[in-house]
Amino acid sequence: MDHPSEFFDETAGFYDATYEARAIEDVDFWVERALAADGPVLEVACGTGRVYLELLEAGVDADGFDASTEMLSVLRERAAQRGLEPTVWAGDMRNPNVDRSYDLVIVPFRSFLHLLDIEDQLEALEEFHELLAPGGELVIAFFAPDFDVICTTYGEWQESTVTVEETEYTVRNYTELVDEIELLVEGTQEIVGPEGDQVLESSFHLNLVSKREFELLLDRSPFQEYSVYGDFDLDPLESASQEMVWIIER
Repeated sequence: MDHPSEFFDETAGFYDATYEARAIEDVDFWVERALAADGPVLEVACGTGRVYLELLEAGVDADGFDASTEMLSVLRERAAQRGLEPTVWAGDMRNPNVDRSYDLVIVPFRSFLHLLDIEDQLEALEEFHELLAPGGELVIAFFAPDFDVICTTYGEWQESTVTVEETEYTVRNYTELVDEIELLVEGTQEIVGPEGDQVLESSFHLNLVSKREFELLLDRSPFQEYSVYGDFDLDPLESASQEMVWIIER
């Protein structure tokens, strides 16, 4: 199975434009959380800097890493345009390549779901624990499996249009539950140019993780205390339509 970095390397130039259609209005939450931290902050899977650059703009002492070198190239270009100096590097959730200690580690926008095996999930949680200073906090957000969404949108092409460098492209996304037992999802993205030419086609995999499954993972991890909320106002988690926001204490 392909590493998720291959998908993000291939789609990095279109990521910011295609993200706008999937916005979940979470940036203010991450910035506020980072400003409240007592020390440095690490963003896991920082991508093109959608969240990370806002942390720097707010004056947060923030580092970041991502498995995709192309996404990091876009981040650095965007940082230079804004006069910001990022501290980012290539790394994996299971091997973050860092020896600094942090008061807050954040994993926004469902990145944790790219870990497909229990062993990889536990290894990542162990790494996050090691990165945190005593009393530090890990915050992870990802969607709950929503069977209404699975039944109504999976297996159907979803189309939208985006404009990149003054050129309009058609973006076609197809999501399929390829393993009903393991709840393994494959997503495919096609980008078509204005003349109908296919610019790229790439795919990725996600593991749908339920609330109960993640609780069991945390119970097997070094972490002891955690809470889960629904969405970024930290409302009670009552529906699969909400984003799960996990606040985990070291």
